[in-house]
Amino acid sequence: MAERRTAYEIYWEILVYCRTPRTFTSIIGRCDLNSKTGQEYLGFLVGRDFLSLEKDGERSTYLATDRAAEYTALFTRLYQGLFDKGPEFRV
Repeated sequence: MAERRTAYEIYWEILVYCRTPRTFTSIIGRCDLNSKTGQEYLGFLVGRDFLSLEKDGERSTYLATDRAAEYTALFTRLYQGLFDKGPEFRV
């Protein structure tokens, strides 16, 4: 039985994936989220300045900010300390 991911793991996955600009559809597909929860997670991260939303005409992409790098580094160290391995994408 697969373990459920915590919100912190999902934030980490999104931020790592968005180190390069990504569309909403690619994020929810890669991070295995549904549209509603994906919108909630992305909205939270944008609101906290961990993601920026870039609009280019009709295309919108999300990009991790400099502030996100601190979170991903701290989370990775904490995760390694608890589980003796780094966090990984589950997909």
